[in-house]
Amino acid sequence: MVKDQAVEPASSGTNGGPNFKEIIRESPCVFAIGVAGDSGSGKTTFTQSIREIFGEDLVCTITLDDYHLYDRKQRRERGVTPLDPVANRIDQIEQDLIALKEGRTILKPVYDHSVGTFGEPVLFSPGKIVILEGLHTLFSRRLREHLDFTLFVEPDREVKEDWKIRRDMAKRGYNREQVLQEIREREPDYLRYIAPQREFADVVIRIGHSKYGAALARTRNVYQVSLIQDPMDQAISDVDLGIDLFSILSLSERNFLLEFIHHEDPRRQRGEIVVDGELGLHVVHRLEQSIEEQTHVRPISLARDREYVTAVDVAQLLIAWRIIHRRIFLERCREPCLRP
Repeated sequence: MVKDQAVEPASSGTNGGPNFKEIIRESPCVFAIGVAGDSGSGKTTFTQSIREIFGEDLVCTITLDDYHLYDRKQRRERGVTPLDPVANRIDQIEQDLIALKEGRTILKPVYDHSVGTFGEPVLFSPGKIVILEGLHTLFSRRLREHLDFTLFVEPDREVKEDWKIRRDMAKRGYNREQVLQEIREREPDYLRYIAPQREFADVVIRIGHSKYGAALARTRNVYQVSLIQDPMDQAISDVDLGIDLFSILSLSERNFLLEFIHHEDPRRQRGEIVVDGELGLHVVHRLEQSIEEQTHVRPISLARDREYVTAVDVAQLLIAWRIIHRRIFLERCREPCLRP
């Protein structure tokens, strides 16, 4: 995994500068983003901004559920959960990721959650940005070595249960008691195999109910979101992420919280950004403008037709900015990306 270093900006910073989206399109590099976390933890949500900014022609996604070794019936017969590494083809995931990074098409397995069985494998060609989402994305050293940016998504227990119940009842044909039983059965394997992966993530995303009331989750999708990450002490020259403090301090009709917490850990210095409640659209618009100015990817508008945005919206943009920052760095250090 390549870490941030000080490099020159990807463009001149003027309206006539190069479009970073076109630079990515023409680059030989395949940029891999790894997102780990439990089933139903919201992994897809926090990379959605990258999909919307760069589009389906440049971004493709693989769910690691396709790499289960056993179908649902076989897992029950063997008494294993999909969180156990032995129930997954991690060696094939590793090989396929290496092939995708080299720009090669793979024959990808297919797992159908609606019936719990496997479909026919399909040909899968990489985009310039490949997103891997799953239970074991950061599990093996070999996988981590070939990922350029990594996330671990960790909702609080109450939030995760609520999300999983809603998803599995709507999309997987489970009833409420079946979902709760599965959660209880999976908990030991989550703690043993999935949770430790947070230590390898560039950003750990924690989601909890808002301090302004848990009911806001259902009515307006309001949560408290924390981004725990390594400091960016080496960054792209003359590039910042501006926030209009006046706009934030202006009178609002909704509650919100912005907080930074420094984690005192001698093994690893990390900072935590906490966002809660709802902020005026002008705040997230300033973040969108900052990304536009730095990348010349336009227009960026992830919060359309809304007066207020949530902590989830703000977190998506902050993560997108950091991913783009890493991708710009790789473009300025092209030699490792060039294939023979």
